[in-house]
Amino acid sequence: MFDYVTDPSNLADWQTAHTTTEQLTEGPPRLGSRFRERLKPPLSREFEQVTEFTEFVRPERLRVHVVEGRFPVDGTWSFASDGSGTRVHFVAEGQLSGVMSLLEPVVRRIVARQFAGYHRNLQRNVESR
Repeated sequence: MFDYVTDPSNLADWQTAHTTTEQLTEGPPRLGSRFRERLKPPLSREFEQVTEFTEFVRPERLRVHVVEGRFPVDGTWSFASDGSGTRVHFVAEGQLSGVMSLLEPVVRRIVARQFAGYHRNLQRNVESR
């Protein structure tokens, strides 16, 4: 599961708002790896962000930090063996600014719903491999 999540070529297959992902650092994904991502969320214009793996503990934990971008929301995934599968836990953290800060309760619900869908995609994709 961890290797699937950290492989940039898989990102658009499970986080479907992503249109392209380009690895900016050389070598296999690791602590400090950076990526340029283009996203087109529902009901929004396409935008670009640069992310970095700021925690990379294979196969247990991954933290992604938005280095550049209009939505400074970081994500942490924890992975734990659960019988014959893997349990995934996700936490999004960040400070919205400007008008977006007034919409924070709504944004939280939207992000939670969006990532629940992403994680269903992730489960389906990993199980079908």
